[in-house]
Amino acid sequence: MQSSPERDRRSRIATLQTDIAGVIERHTRGLADCATPMAELGLFRREAPARPAVCMVQPSIVMVAQGTKRLLVGGEGYVYDAERFLVTSLDLPANSEVIAASVPKPCVGLVLRLDVRLLAELIAREPEAPPRERSLQGSVGVGGVTAAMLEPIARLLALLDEPAAIPVLAPLIQREIHYRLLATDQAPRLRQIVSVGSQSHRVARAIDWLKMHYVEPLRVEDLAARAQMSVSGLHHHFKQLTGLSPLQFQKWLRLNEARRLMLSDGAEAATAAFSVGYESPSQFSREYARLFGAPPRRDVEALRPGRGAQMSGPAAPGRHRRSMAAAGAAG
Repeated sequence: MQSSPERDRRSRIATLQTDIAGVIERHTRGLADCATPMAELGLFRREAPARPAVCMVQPSIVMVAQGTKRLLVGGEGYVYDAERFLVTSLDLPANSEVIAASVPKPCVGLVLRLDVRLLAELIAREPEAPPRERSLQGSVGVGGVTAAMLEPIARLLALLDEPAAIPVLAPLIQREIHYRLLATDQAPRLRQIVSVGSQSHRVARAIDWLKMHYVEPLRVEDLAARAQMSVSGLHHHFKQLTGLSPLQFQKWLRLNEARRLMLSDGAEAATAAFSVGYESPSQFSREYARLFGAPPRRDVEALRPGRGAQMSGPAAPGRHRRSMAAAGAAG
């Protein structure tokens, strides 16, 4: 039997989630993904379960106020719902799956991109450094939702109905959300990514370089030097944190950008292949089919408007940057 304080806590969380779900449902009516006036915040809505879709997730928290989703990274699955939030500390290739959703009760939630500099500032202000945690496996975690975390999130969403107040109040509320995150069970993961010199921090630097230079030939030795790691160390920690080797990560970025070029710009498969750094269209076609389950032409035709499919491309390879609404789909 639950104690009275525990019942009160769960009741408060349920009330907040119901209110948050109502706001998100109202703002996403008729939409799958919804950008907001706050660049860091996106909303999403799914009205039916959906098979895993390829996506890129940025360092962010993803919350489901109603329904259930799962993120698949490196062979591991992370389920989150109204009681559990998802946190990612690196840019990660992943697959996003909707487990529970319906028209009467859609799966609705939000994605809030993390401000790593703000986290670092807040951590530096802590009166006492926490005991050194052992290195975490992976860069994705699922944490327990708290009322202290939901309250500022509810206030942030309320600003959608008061747009004039967003420039003044949103930064203050987002600061509080980051502060509350550091009081959750995912705080060690957040501390690790902002710790200069940590393996996570070095891998993040390597990822940033790959996102900006994915078209160029990759020498892992040069990438390791940029990250100030040995080649074996980079390979080990990169795969541990992302589920992919650096070369696989680059290939993922190239294939997703080629997909975007074919779908959005109408590029032919060979043109898209050369644009993202492939020298052999046949190799491109083979690797494309391996990732997306169909050759380029057939896959893109299935994704055309009116076919009922959606595309989730990379978050930010090169100069092509997705909106937070698209990142919401990744969550």
